Amino acid sequence: MAKTTFTTKREELKVIIERVFDAPRELVWKAFNDPDSIPHWWGPKSTTTTVEKMDVRPGGVWRYVQRDPDGNEYAFNGVYREIDPPNLISRTFNFEGMPDHELIETATFEDFEEGKTKVTAVAVYANVEDLDGMVNSGMEGGATESWERLAELVEKV
Repeated sequence: MAKTTFTTKREELKVIIERVFDAPRELVWKAFNDPDSIPHWWGPKSTTTTVEKMDVRPGGVWRYVQRDPDGNEYAFNGVYREIDPPNLISRTFNFEGMPDHELIETATFEDFEEGKTKVTAVAVYANVEDLDGMVNSGMEGGATESWERLAELVEKV
């Protein structure tokens, strides 16, 4: 089974997440950008995710709300910057619990071997404090678990 890799490039203010999914690129792209699919994979299994807004087009906005088992809510939002189906999606990312710490996420989708897809997501931070804060908040565990869930979703089809 493929493994999700999580790399911090502190000197470049970047976090890079990569994985090869055993599914065709169009299917992985759809799961990544379909509001009905997001609740099935985005975030840790212990939370539920609700898609409140998801207008996948340049200038369109997105907003997801996660709820943990204790009822606490965590909201995330941003604006889509660039969309090139099924190759690339770029958007801003904000955690509403810590405003004014926006980052830019860009995910690329590449054909990889027969029927597989390599996804590379690069998060670029404004400064080292924002990068360290996100990484220290448990980003690696949450992102890795999310991508494991995404793999389960697209690979069972």
